[in-house]
Amino acid sequence: MVDLKGQYEKIKAEVDGAIHEVIDSTAFINGPAVKNFQTDLEKYLGVKHVIPCANGTDALQIAMMALNLKPGDEVITTTFTFIATAEVIALLGLTPVLVDVDPDTFNINPEAIKKAITAKTKAIVPVHLFGQCADMDAILEIAKKYKLFVIEDTAQAIGAEYIFKDGTRKKAGTIGEMGCTSFFPSKNLGCYGDGGAVFTNDDELAKQLRIVANHGMVVRYYHDYIGVNSRLDSIQAAILKVKLQYLDNYAKARNAVADFYDKAFAGNPKLITPKQAKNSTHVFHQYTLVTTGFERNKLQEFLQQKEIPAMIYYPVPLHLQKAYLDPRYKDGDFPVSEMLGKSVISLPMHTELDEEQLNLITSSVLEFVNNQ
Repeated sequence: MVDLKGQYEKIKAEVDGAIHEVIDSTAFINGPAVKNFQTDLEKYLGVKHVIPCANGTDALQIAMMALNLKPGDEVITTTFTFIATAEVIALLGLTPVLVDVDPDTFNINPEAIKKAITAKTKAIVPVHLFGQCADMDAILEIAKKYKLFVIEDTAQAIGAEYIFKDGTRKKAGTIGEMGCTSFFPSKNLGCYGDGGAVFTNDDELAKQLRIVANHGMVVRYYHDYIGVNSRLDSIQAAILKVKLQYLDNYAKARNAVADFYDKAFAGNPKLITPKQAKNSTHVFHQYTLVTTGFERNKLQEFLQQKEIPAMIYYPVPLHLQKAYLDPRYKDGDFPVSEMLGKSVISLPMHTELDEEQLNLITSSVLEFVNNQ
């Protein structure tokens, strides 16, 4: 699904040099490499503050802790996403409120958000799924009306731009009060281990985020808040600083792959290609087809036999996960997410795919589908 080795080989000298620089300095924790990457990412995103941390899940947790939400407060998010989004809500004693997604973009449905708001609602966590932004105009309007915080989960869409109704643009993760991302190796901007960050334009929030991420400590050994220990180590920061220079080129390469797939599958009634929203650019963290008229899992098995990886994101929506079963929700409550869980399949999507590989992937998919 991801060719990290091929990508590394193209930037090997830069990455190796950056790693050796950290090793030579022995500044492994909170060293200059972390500050340098942070500054570069702030400039790239056009945001005042980037607070690096240990991983994307921590980023979400730190963001919610910085808001001082209380047990029982409700946080609205999508049921069609990776578990981390709801996991941190539950871990903090907050109440995850799940809603359905838009059938075209697979992003959280603003109309569903409106219906889920109660007196206990405190925040909305839109997930910019698979590489394009949720409908942030509508979400910000709802948040303003009901005085709710907006925490963007942009782990899959770093580098994407949201286009507002007035034509202005902002990078994903810089639109709400905070944005959270992951630097997991397979992400569009991925390190060679774990890593994450929180973004904000709010000076006071940034101060609190840094305190929470550093054991709740304002002055060394004086702990004014309950915090966590969550750091991006210097070696990972050095690697990310190198790769950040190539992020837009990586997005172009991914879009070229998506175009190839789109053309190959155009007009096939059994394959619904990804729909790109007019109000967002797309960085194609995943290329996800919706299948119809055949068993999706059998296509995955067929491709595996040909040594072509294909993944299912996500086979079980959060409201049907055993750990998150809740009497408020039952099978059938979120028809779009449940349909997607049964029908989506993601094809290889990365920067190193060549035409020979793409021809093999697409011809194999079509070979199976056309025989069904």
